[in-house]
Amino acid sequence: MAIRNLDFSERQIFWGNILLIICCAFYLAWWLLAFKPTGAIKGMKTGWLLIPAFVAGLAAIVLAVKGLRSASVEAALFPSGLLLWGGIAAYLVLLAVTGLLLQRQVTTELLLIVGWAVLALSEINTLYGAGRFPHESAVVSAVVIGVATLISLVCYVLYYNLGDRAGYFDGMIPLFMAALVTAGISIAMTI
Repeated sequence: MAIRNLDFSERQIFWGNILLIICCAFYLAWWLLAFKPTGAIKGMKTGWLLIPAFVAGLAAIVLAVKGLRSASVEAALFPSGLLLWGGIAAYLVLLAVTGLLLQRQVTTELLLIVGWAVLALSEINTLYGAGRFPHESAVVSAVVIGVATLISLVCYVLYYNLGDRAGYFDGMIPLFMAALVTAGISIAMTI
């Protein structure tokens, strides 16, 4: 199956995913340059890379949410509202656990990790409900998203306890995970 065989809402989700991958690529390029253990390039010499990352990320969210909201859904893996409210609750719990209990400096990456997980699970839920993904594929995808999120959260917690070199690589893992899983969803949509 090709992209042309996706309905309008599925195309919005697909192109939202492509924009999210582009966002990750720019964010990763910034990270690679600005956080190098030796010879880091700071300021606007690399900071400008965050502008297309932000624009692509915001456009990705808008497009994907439009696709999610307009899809004709007949079934669901997760009950309506569970993902959004569960994501908010998970963020608040993780904020308290990582910030207060683990004494980890709070950064926007926590919000990005949880937000990505909610978006990806919402896509799987919708694609299953619209008949694009069979039940087994949707369950496997949800598990993969859960594992990727857990790995990303471990990296988030460990980051400030690692040396420069280990932290440099640790910080890349969540970006790679989000991009790879999002690419996997997009590829599976077109098969």
